[in-house]
Amino acid sequence: MLALIWLGPLLGPWRGSFAAHMLAHMGVIAIAAPLIALGLPQNWRPRHSMPLALPIVASLLELVAVWGWHAPVLRAAAETSPLVTATEQFIFLAVGLLLWSTSFAAPTEPRHVAVGTSALLLTSIHMTLLGALLGLSPRPLYGSGEVTCFGIVLDAGQDQQIGGVVMLMIGAVVYLAGGLFLMAHLVKPSPNAREFPPTAMSSTTSLNRQSLGAGARRQATRPDRAN
Repeated sequence: MLALIWLGPLLGPWRGSFAAHMLAHMGVIAIAAPLIALGLPQNWRPRHSMPLALPIVASLLELVAVWGWHAPVLRAAAETSPLVTATEQFIFLAVGLLLWSTSFAAPTEPRHVAVGTSALLLTSIHMTLLGALLGLSPRPLYGSGEVTCFGIVLDAGQDQQIGGVVMLMIGAVVYLAGGLFLMAHLVKPSPNAREFPPTAMSSTTSLNRQSLGAGARRQATRPDRAN
């Protein structure tokens, strides 16, 4: 996946296209990063003893990285310099791996699951916001001429709008799905929950009935004794 993204046309002939850049960006942090994080050997994964707030820290780092690299100045630098592009992609992969690996580090511990869920949902929210801002912006923020992506010629406004939609359709949705998947672990009944065995329940019911019957008989005999 990473070879296809980094060595293919997205960051090669089409590097001037914002839509192509966004496809590469989402491929790294929303597809490659979670697949790598979930496939890491056990001894390479974050320990259960990691700081509880680490997924939130990772989410904030990803927020800074994503919003920072989409500032027009840094975006222009990445379009013109292969070194800047390599740095950008490395940072995207690093923060993505940190977020996904820490969020899923302890899927059986409720506190870690709750923090991981919050971190992924927070990331989905800020990606939704950025994607909407890019897609609905009244003027292009990146460049002013025409670009080519997948053989289609786009003006700067169309290119930016498609990039915003890509962020919404891939990034925001994948992080939302990850957060909801973790949330399901919070609401799932615990396998250690104890239930009354049927025999115990039937015995308890029988004892209750006997007690009620004895009480009724005592009540019935009291008037006779008084007489």
